[in-house]
Amino acid sequence: MRSPFVLAIILSILSISSATTLQTRPRQSTSHVPVGTVINQCTVPGTIALTFDDGPWIYTHKLLDTLAEYDAVATFFLNGINKGSITFYPDVLHRAVAEGHQLGSHTWSHQSLDALDHSSIISQMTMLEDEFLQILGYFPFYMRLPYLVSNDAVLAAMAELGYYVIGVSIDTKDYENDDPGLIWKSFEKFRLELDVGGSIVLAHDVHMNTVEILVENMLKEIRSRGLKAVTIGECLGDPVENWYRSS
Repeated sequence: MRSPFVLAIILSILSISSATTLQTRPRQSTSHVPVGTVINQCTVPGTIALTFDDGPWIYTHKLLDTLAEYDAVATFFLNGINKGSITFYPDVLHRAVAEGHQLGSHTWSHQSLDALDHSSIISQMTMLEDEFLQILGYFPFYMRLPYLVSNDAVLAAMAELGYYVIGVSIDTKDYENDDPGLIWKSFEKFRLELDVGGSIVLAHDVHMNTVEILVENMLKEIRSRGLKAVTIGECLGDPVENWYRSS
């Protein structure tokens, strides 16, 4: 077990590293999308944004196959460490980008940011930026908060880092229904919330029944309503050059 003294040194090093990263990486954008403000709806008429949290995972390639079959694109909010590690799935990231999907940050290890101090919040974001840079050579402007939980300090930190914070207007609650019989509850919730104008959809590509059942049925429903499944950036009218930045 590490001594308190050693742990203090490690935390100090991480804090210094995060501060250096904060100062040296580009944080400015010409986008009209506001930073540090939770965005829950698309602004481009006729669009809907399917978003998938907590990956990448073993089902993500299958999800990409299904999206391709329906000529649809989506947004993936990725963790550094969650079900697995982002470092194990560079092929998923490269494939997703090549096929027109958008990648965003979901923090390094999916901690509830409202329970962390400022330096820890910054580290949760910059550690994942490091991995994006290693794999792709750039990192995202867009992020989603773990558990959708925030406070003023969290949003201020996201603004400081230049992140666009994406919320949700259709939460499928698929994590409660990861069963072939139950997943239809998530589809019905999707359909009903679509009826009342929801346009940013939350699901998770770490759940088998989401990928194997829910996604295709959502895509069929979207098509039947004459809507277009696009990325978060597209549904906000933000061109692709504003989605990422490099060091």
